[in-house]
Amino acid sequence: MNEHEWQEVIGTIGIFVLLTAVIITVLCQVAVTWRAKARLARESEYRALAESAVAGQRAVERRLEEIGRHVSELSGRTDSIERILKDVE
Repeated sequence: MNEHEWQEVIGTIGIFVLLTAVIITVLCQVAVTWRAKARLARESEYRALAESAVAGQRAVERRLEEIGRHVSELSGRTDSIERILKDVE
């Protein structure tokens, strides 16, 4: 092989290495972007889940307050019935 053929071989190898490096860099950047989009999607799903959990907890709190009022009312009624029964005896 003469010196021009060696230059062509070295040039070909150099271009191949350069193209490989560019392709790997592009693929890494695409993968980073894809992971970031997936992370954002997960975060929005977690946010929606947390909001629905908070809404459920508020509904449970309201229901417990309502039940507490009913229990207090029933306790008052029971006390008045007990007083009436004691007065009757």
